[in-house]
Amino acid sequence: QVQLVESGGGLVQAGGSLRLSCAASGLTLRTYAMGWFRQAPGKEREFVAGITWNGGSTYYADSVKGRFTISRDNAKNTVYLQMNSLKPDDTAVFYCAMAQRYGLGSPDSRYDYWGQGTQVTVSS
Repeated sequence: QVQLVESGGGLVQAGGSLRLSCAASGLTLRTYAMGWFRQAPGKEREFVAGITWNGGSTYYADSVKGRFTISRDNAKNTVYLQMNSLKPDDTAVFYCAMAQRYGLGSPDSRYDYWGQGTQVTVSS
């Protein structure tokens, strides 16, 4: 029974930064690709960032390249999303998800487990 719990969301002004955390329980993340998704009001859930099982490669949506960084700390069984230069268009519920074992964490990966989400609101 895998649980992913996101934290770190909140209200920030445009240009500010937030770091989201995804803490896992019930499973060691060491061998699994991981990803972050978001869903804005009235829009479908979209891929934001992914990381390979060994942290060797990362993937980003074009809209966040250069601003967001995904990373993982296997010792803490946690995945992070550092978000800088935030824009109002980044406002969404952000979700952490676990992909395949030994996987890539690419946008088309199969994501089997999802967290409950954390709200990020960016004001102008």
